[in-house]
Amino acid sequence: MRTFTRDGLTFDVHEAGPPDGVPVVLLHGFPQDATCFAEVARRLAARGLRTLAPDQRGYSPGARPADRRAYGARELVADVAVLLDAAGVDAAHVVGHDWGAGVAWAFAAWHPERTVSLTALSSPHPRAVSRAAWRSVQAVRSAYMAVFGLPRLPERLLLADDGARLRDALVRTGLPPERAAYDTARMLEPGALSAALAWYRAIPGGGWSELPAVRVPTVLVHGRDDPFIADASVRATRAWVRAPLVTIPVEGGHWLPERHPGTVTAAVVAQLDHAAGQDS
Repeated sequence: MRTFTRDGLTFDVHEAGPPDGVPVVLLHGFPQDATCFAEVARRLAARGLRTLAPDQRGYSPGARPADRRAYGARELVADVAVLLDAAGVDAAHVVGHDWGAGVAWAFAAWHPERTVSLTALSSPHPRAVSRAAWRSVQAVRSAYMAVFGLPRLPERLLLADDGARLRDALVRTGLPPERAAYDTARMLEPGALSAALAWYRAIPGGGWSELPAVRVPTVLVHGRDDPFIADASVRATRAWVRAPLVTIPVEGGHWLPERHPGTVTAAVVAQLDHAAGQDS
């Protein structure tokens, strides 16, 4: 499948692997699209798995509603549910990076019957991050989110000089230069950055504070040098998982799908092997 629709919005989808393979959903974060998972998807497809990687709400040109309330947690999760419906999939292994991990946590929490396993990359449980902000350096590491939630100013700052500030910031935080250039070019599309920033602007009242604990097998892969996540958030995640939880620290920063595709692939495959063992 190349697209699916929901409420008049059209989402682009990158699918790989055999149609009858075990389904794996790959959810990207800010300011990227599904191609950030290209190498991971290739490796999973080579193992006979079916990957479904959507360009999420705000990132697909045909799915950029103007109202920030359209980017709340419930809407983002509903998009994933409709993706599974359109693909003819009852339940899948769900993988997410950055904001995509936030959606993956929420989907697993609200739809455990459709989530075989959860693999979160770079982002602990959202409630754990919120709690850790009160007693650690997490508040400082999350300060950019408040700036991104402001009206108009982030667009002016990040898109100045043809996006040079955004591109340079991505490179400084460890994203490969060619990927940073690609992601910046996508954000220069008309309305693209404002739609991506709507995720931040929708945080107040967006349902994230209502997120319950997850009750499916979970793996959290995090970079030891991630500039956005404090160790306290990783530790606090234990309180929000009521199922087997494995945390995998890697020597690296934030951009795990691009920098550590082998580790990400291995984490997902381990989840599949565990699920297969439970079924046998």
